[in-house]
Amino acid sequence: MATKAVVKRQQSEVKKVDPRDEPSAEWGWHGGFPKASRFAGWFSAIVLLVMIYNNHENNTENVWLVGIAAAIVIALLIDLKKQRTSWRR
Repeated sequence: MATKAVVKRQQSEVKKVDPRDEPSAEWGWHGGFPKASRFAGWFSAIVLLVMIYNNHENNTENVWLVGIAAAIVIALLIDLKKQRTSWRR
């Protein structure tokens, strides 16, 4: 019969990532680019809003540009909220 410590250690073992499934696991790095992704998101939203000042026939393009930029900004603000409160979980 195993002790509680042994059972807990067996349950908390880190799952190994198979290099065939994730090639980056072979050389040790496995993650994302959170700062670069946030920067790219803000940059994209600003570029979309700057594109409003162009020669358009009607305002349909402007509605799409503002709508997509607003969706990106909302997603970035939700991400910022999650980032600030992630330690509280």
